[in-house]
Amino acid sequence: MNMTLLDIVQKILNDMNSDYVNSINDTEESLQVASIVEDTYYEMMNRRDWPHLKKLVGLESFNDNSYPTYLLLPKGTKKVEWVTYNQKKEHGADDYFAPVKYLHPDEFIQYTNGRNSSNQNVLVVRNTENVPLKIFNDCPPKYWTSFDDTKLFFDSYMSTIEDTLQGVNAQAEVYIFPSWEMRDDFVPNLPMNVFPALLAEAKSSCFYTIKESANEKAEQQSSRQQKWLSFQGWRTHGGIRYPNYGRRSVK
Repeated sequence: MNMTLLDIVQKILNDMNSDYVNSINDTEESLQVASIVEDTYYEMMNRRDWPHLKKLVGLESFNDNSYPTYLLLPKGTKKVEWVTYNQKKEHGADDYFAPVKYLHPDEFIQYTNGRNSSNQNVLVVRNTENVPLKIFNDCPPKYWTSFDDTKLFFDSYMSTIEDTLQGVNAQAEVYIFPSWEMRDDFVPNLPMNVFPALLAEAKSSCFYTIKESANEKAEQQSSRQQKWLSFQGWRTHGGIRYPNYGRRSVK
């Protein structure tokens, strides 16, 4: 079952034979336990790509005519799985979303540097670091890269229907890093069946950090929960398969 932060702190304090609290703010020790639970949670979230953190999102518009092929990642994006963009070429045409392939920055530069800047459909723009880049202005994007793990740079845009690429014309599957709130009723963003693992790991860390001793039972619980998680399947895994649209980790 889901547990609030206060529930977790109370359980850990009880197992450590510490004073009972009605709030995580009641004692210095309860605050320390809450902080260890937070650290444990983020460590768990960094350990793998959790399916419940995967979201289908749009991208954010950059809306600067000097940088017509930039789009921004949603806040908190940990990793990009794939990106598509609307490929329609004239106003009133049906929307048609197609994959935009990821290229590593050096591959992207090599590819776009091969374009002839004397052609009317080739526009030389400068990125936000003032580096010249060649983009097409007469077709929807086919490739993208990121130079800073924040902004996505695309190789082209359809200047006859939009002044810059628009976030509403993009689709992306990303992992969004969860937030944390240090309050009694906060419920960590976890699948219900993973709460025992969070509790076990946090309890083990608390014994080491606060009591300065190992707790064999807590260690066994933590090890057992992690072993279980390593074999745990997810409800939708294998049910829906997404094409590989050029997967890439982006912070």
